[in-house]
Amino acid sequence: MIKEGLRLAPYACKSSKSKGRAIKEKPSTARTEFQRDRDRIIHSAAFRRLEYKTQVFVNHEGDLFRTRLTHTLEVAQIARTAASRLEINQDLTESIAYAHDLGHTPFGHAGQDTLNDCMKKHGGFEHNLQSLRIVDFLEEQYPKFDGLNLTWETREGILKHCSRKDAKKLQDLGKRFLEGGQPSLEAQLVNIADTIAYSTHDIDDGLRVQYLNEDRLVDQVKIYSKYFEEVSGEYPELDARRRQKEIVRRIIGYMVDDLVFNSKENIEKFSPSSVDEVRSLAEPLIVFSVEAKRQVDELRNFLSQDLYHHYKVMRVVGKSARLISKLFETFVESPVLLPPNYQSKIERFGLHRTVSDYIAGMTDRYAAIEYARVIDPTFEV
Repeated sequence: MIKEGLRLAPYACKSSKSKGRAIKEKPSTARTEFQRDRDRIIHSAAFRRLEYKTQVFVNHEGDLFRTRLTHTLEVAQIARTAASRLEINQDLTESIAYAHDLGHTPFGHAGQDTLNDCMKKHGGFEHNLQSLRIVDFLEEQYPKFDGLNLTWETREGILKHCSRKDAKKLQDLGKRFLEGGQPSLEAQLVNIADTIAYSTHDIDDGLRVQYLNEDRLVDQVKIYSKYFEEVSGEYPELDARRRQKEIVRRIIGYMVDDLVFNSKENIEKFSPSSVDEVRSLAEPLIVFSVEAKRQVDELRNFLSQDLYHHYKVMRVVGKSARLISKLFETFVESPVLLPPNYQSKIERFGLHRTVSDYIAGMTDRYAAIEYARVIDPTFEV
């Protein structure tokens, strides 16, 4: 058995105490089970496709904007650093972070919302559940099983949200959504690291493309105003872009420090002696302080208004929604247009779910290409 980090706290998840995999496998002589999970995710086709899936800006709008892949890497970096400070399992934290967005559709949340509308009468669509479908069924990498056959703990962390209806189908994995309780600290940490990453890098991307106005950020977002004054005072001659990047860097530092310090206080207060005790609690332990949460919420509200609902973003949202809706309708009406490997899945998963799986797996670019192939050859995103 490979030894895990010596600094793991009693409440951290440990590979040696994992609930295991759905299909039993011979242990590795070189890696822990959570390291194997991480490596399987990195080598998956779904992980590679994240490079060409939208975060906020459509991929072809520029090479410097975040994609789902770069966002995922930033989440993993933030979460891994905080996990070390909290003495919880960095390998499991990385695995969850790398897998948390695998189920996202092309064109970001607009794609998810549209696909959910298309699937309302057929079980709906939710990207966390889709991530789980990918690692449980849809990846085709191994001769003995479908999916990646990940450990229970990594799968637990992927499932951030779940309705009661869906939870009932997931047996032990969905138990906390039915009876209350929490996931592991590693899963809780990735959840917050996701918020830190997208809230801060969306400032950077929004300012670069000039959809965000820095004067409004200074005026309306306390946390940005604080570091604007601090950085401007230290570096009065700094050009705007370097100043903005330094501000974002300091905001990330503040959020991570607050999260770690506040979470340590929570852990000391409740003193869980095992991961099972962590799961039995009514509330998560990995959380911001009241003041930091207020500032994070203020920033998120500002981004929602000034960036996510910017008219240029909304134009792409509307166009991509129509694209996905039309693709779904076309493939359901004529499943013969699906690639043969997806036609073969219809008997197992049903027509609508198979079409949903196919569209959800597309990149922005591939979705536009498919639309041009089967519907409108003059189409451009």
